[in-house]
Amino acid sequence: MATALAARAATEPAGPLTGARLIIAAIAVGLGNFLVVLDTTIANVSVPTIAGSLGVSSSQGTWVITSYAVAEAITVPLTGWLAKRFGAQRVFITCYLAFAVISLLCGLAGSLGMLIGGRVLLGLFGGPIMPLSQMLLLRIFPPRKATLATVIWAMTTLVGPVAGPILGGIICDSIGWPWIFFIKVPAAVAGGLTVFYFLRGQPDPTAHAVIDKVGLALLILWVGALQIMLDEGRNHDWFAAAEIRWLAAIAAIGFAAFLIWELTEKNPIVDLRIFRHRGFVAASVTYSVAFGAFFAAIVLLPLWLQQNMGYTATWAGYATGIMGIFAVLSAPSIGKLAEKVDPRLIISLGILGLGLTVAWRMMFNSDVTFLQMAWPTLLMGPFMVMFFVPVTGLAMASVEPDEQATAAGLSNFMRTLGGAFATSIVQTGWANATRSNQTELAGAMHQGEATLQEMMAGGMSHEAATAALTGIVEHQSVMLATLNMFAAITICFAFAATLIWLAPKPSGPIDTSGAH
Repeated sequence: MATALAARAATEPAGPLTGARLIIAAIAVGLGNFLVVLDTTIANVSVPTIAGSLGVSSSQGTWVITSYAVAEAITVPLTGWLAKRFGAQRVFITCYLAFAVISLLCGLAGSLGMLIGGRVLLGLFGGPIMPLSQMLLLRIFPPRKATLATVIWAMTTLVGPVAGPILGGIICDSIGWPWIFFIKVPAAVAGGLTVFYFLRGQPDPTAHAVIDKVGLALLILWVGALQIMLDEGRNHDWFAAAEIRWLAAIAAIGFAAFLIWELTEKNPIVDLRIFRHRGFVAASVTYSVAFGAFFAAIVLLPLWLQQNMGYTATWAGYATGIMGIFAVLSAPSIGKLAEKVDPRLIISLGILGLGLTVAWRMMFNSDVTFLQMAWPTLLMGPFMVMFFVPVTGLAMASVEPDEQATAAGLSNFMRTLGGAFATSIVQTGWANATRSNQTELAGAMHQGEATLQEMMAGGMSHEAATAALTGIVEHQSVMLATLNMFAAITICFAFAATLIWLAPKPSGPIDTSGAH
């Protein structure tokens, strides 16, 4: 419906937007970007509650995060084709309103399967909104105000992941987890209709465009198989299970076929020839590895706080979201700094700073207070901006001008996949480390029977004493496993901080307007 309305409206002449109309339209476009970015983190702190409500484990509950991320990643390469074939404005409005409808369906889901299906659809329709929102903001603002358009887009991109854990926690505890989806429905409907109303009649050019159907099918095949393998491997003893071996084979063969096809196809869905630029390879791989480590940390933290430390979803959200305080305050100055200082230095220092804040958490124990735990998260903010702001700009500066759209799509495809894969890997590592630590602790308890006798002498029954001692061992096992994961994430950050130096120094200032 939105496509038909927009198509009819496009035939009516309209002048450039000015004054209040321009500001309202810009806010509505920026709101769409905010809602999509918000959706990447709003469910993080709600996973234990959602899993408990739907009768599944927390590890299965993380499908709510990874299914959205993988679906979003798959649609990023399609955005250029969709905009060219149907018009950027039409696609944006359609996806905007569809996002509202599917958010409603996610809130109404009565099973994990229904919720995951809804999250996949959310990712498919939400994926094009982020790049198209930036495109439309730059289109409706006059060239002399392009910086203002970029600031609006960048702020919605930066605030979204910060607001997600806080809103998710408060809503989950106060109203119920379905409302983390319901709350987006009126905002998306109002935003989509506002964009349609104020942009009707604005130029929305289309052209004949060819889509690489085989490349798209192979992309979905290998990415989907690999993500399912990573998510389900820990539940099936990995390659001891035939289905995991089949998924690994499908992913490997699909990836090889995808590479061969895309390198020989005239109009590939992902132009792999762009990897001939050393600077782009270094920047995009750094982006993927560091973002994966960052996303793993912000997924692991609320899970640990709720499952092992007794935090509510609200307080777990506070603990995760406070990183945004210094991030928002430092963004303007870091953006200007990136135009004057070697961006590789800023990116490397930012990633190292993120690694140090995670390493700081390796000193935590079961008695850590909220304030002690909050300090490293709070200090992540400026380092997060130092990493996020210049890394995409450096990737864009490393390619030819006519390749920048492809480079932006591919780098963000890699980033989103990095976050999805890291979520599954950290969950697997956490579970394995917990079991290993529990075995070691139990084996080291030479005085276990004596401890039981003392507890029983204090008035506890044998069953209660056994349960209490088992609980202590399990609690410490999870604590140690969490520290193990923080150590692994720190190593990933250190590795990513060195990767960026493989990029050649840019010949001049980089454009940070495309950073997201």
